[in-house]
Amino acid sequence: MSRRTYAHYCPVARSLDVVGERWTLLIVRELALGPRRYTDLHADLPGISTDVLAARLKDMEANGLVVRRKLSVPVWVYELTPRGRELVPVLAELASWGSALLTDNPDPTDALRGHWFAIPVATALRQAADGATGTAQVRVDEHGWHLRVGPDDVTFISDEDVADVDVLVRLDTATATALARGDTRLDKAVADGDVRVEGTSSLAAALAR
Repeated sequence: MSRRTYAHYCPVARSLDVVGERWTLLIVRELALGPRRYTDLHADLPGISTDVLAARLKDMEANGLVVRRKLSVPVWVYELTPRGRELVPVLAELASWGSALLTDNPDPTDALRGHWFAIPVATALRQAADGATGTAQVRVDEHGWHLRVGPDDVTFISDEDVADVDVLVRLDTATATALARGDTRLDKAVADGDVRVEGTSSLAAALAR
């Protein structure tokens, strides 16, 4: 089956041949936090049709970015492959670049989900951890996810792979937006009471400073 291509012998063009279609990188954003059911993906990608979502997932499977597997309960989920997870740092750079494009308030027609700020919040946690490591649960409003803070990076981990957490971090979407835009730092947000850090681990202590 033929596919669209720029037909440029260039790494940027080759990358865009695979991830340049509309919605593809946003599907990666959704799967960065762990496996998701098709219905969950559709619910958290307002504006995408079921036909387009199915087509993008099919293309992403063919390109080795996602796989579909069955959980222990009879539920099918999509998740990123190791090759797909290599795109998460790319999204982090895009989030950093695009944070300046966020207005003070969303437009009335803008959709908004707390977990869409997972990547910039993870960046803020890594910077504030100052070398402390551990597993964190983060909740932005009603949305939650897990990540592992390492000495040099942060990795999102699925809920099924978490046995225990070292720290719970709670904040709202407005604070997550401020962190993404650089309007505040995590330490100031903690001091102002906009971010709540719960736990007794060294990671919790570092984030609460």
